[in-house]
Amino acid sequence: MSEGFLVTTLEALPGYKVRKVLGLVSGSVVRARNIGRDIVAGLRNLAGGEIVEYTELLASSRDEALSRMIEKAKALGANAVLGARFASSAVMSGAAEIVAYGTAVIIEPE
Repeated sequence: MSEGFLVTTLEALPGYKVRKVLGLVSGSVVRARNIGRDIVAGLRNLAGGEIVEYTELLASSRDEALSRMIEKAKALGANAVLGARFASSAVMSGAAEIVAYGTAVIIEPE
């Protein structure tokens, strides 16, 4: 476990036992596109290929949502989040919410 905290998509962690389940934790961020990115992305869309501006926007949004989830888990006294997942949804035209969620737990080596 790096820095004493672990986030995993696994429901159970080999070599560890769950000492206490603290409950569901989540972190979210809502991000909107901006006109500068949209112009560049529109040009890339014409040429084809990856739209790097949106890839970077979504990656930073996922990182922020994950950080917020971890903060909430640590505030509960957790040292891990099991079953971590991401979800996204459009909240309005040009804006999306990214959510990270999982189960905050206290784990210990077996």
